[in-house]
Amino acid sequence: MLTPMAAPLVLAEAGGGGLLSVDATLLWATVVVFILFAWILGKFAWGPLLKIIDEREKTIREQVDSAQLSAAEAKDLLAQHQELLRGAGREREEILQKAVKEAEQVRTDLMTKARADADQAVARAREQMQREKDQAIAELRAQVADIAVEAASRIVKSSLTEEAQRKLVDDYIRDLPRAQEAGRA
Repeated sequence: MLTPMAAPLVLAEAGGGGLLSVDATLLWATVVVFILFAWILGKFAWGPLLKIIDEREKTIREQVDSAQLSAAEAKDLLAQHQELLRGAGREREEILQKAVKEAEQVRTDLMTKARADADQAVARAREQMQREKDQAIAELRAQVADIAVEAASRIVKSSLTEEAQRKLVDDYIRDLPRAQEAGRA
């Protein structure tokens, strides 16, 4: 009984050639066809294939280099952008500080002007009060002089004329503030 593995061996020996036997014509035909196939592939396929592979490799390298260059440019742009942001932040702070200083200066100027205006108003009020006081004193002196002259003319209806009496009263009134000051001292 033949096993399934032994059947091809028995059939090959029966035909004159075994599984391990070599046919020279077949061998040389295979070698020639292989060499011809290798030459055709080398002539028509390997050159263009290698050229395509080299071009693809070159393209990939260029794309990688371009990507690296783009990444470097993007990194530089990012650094520039960040520096611009920092510069803008510093500039904003400087503007704010300047605005605060200017506002403080304006406030100080307004306060100084307000004080000066208030001082001028007080000075004008004092001058007005002094004028009114001087005017009131002058009117009071005139009234006192008239009253004194009238009183003196009634009391002394003697040899003094009205002009002499008025001069006497005016002298008395003029000397009155000095006498008051001497009395205070």
